[in-house]
Amino acid sequence: QVQLVESGGCLVQAGGSLRLSCAASGSIFSIYAMGWYRQAPGKQRELVAGIARDNSTYYADSVKGRFTISRDNAKNMVFLQMNSPKPEDTAVYYCNTNGVVTVGGVKDYWGQGTQVTVSS
Repeated sequence: QVQLVESGGCLVQAGGSLRLSCAASGSIFSIYAMGWYRQAPGKQRELVAGIARDNSTYYADSVKGRFTISRDNAKNMVFLQMNSPKPEDTAVYYCNTNGVVTVGGVKDYWGQGTQVTVSS
């Protein structure tokens, strides 16, 4: 069984910085893509940033130039460096892993979410 554990969510002032981490545990052979989604109250969950195994990245337009996604394949971890956060970045952030290969096959997994609150 694969579990994702997120950390780093907190209350931060606009213009500050914070770093989210997500660790995938279990008998994992490889992970194709890892990413961060967020969901604000009353809104749909949206993709914030993603990174493939070859380190190619995707960013939502709203976070380009402010957020940086990275991963550590040896540790099955993904990070989201959030610089200059804005109040509109306030949301629950979810870690997602896509194409996780284990002895049981290939599946996708979600973390439990971590709250990020940006004060103005």
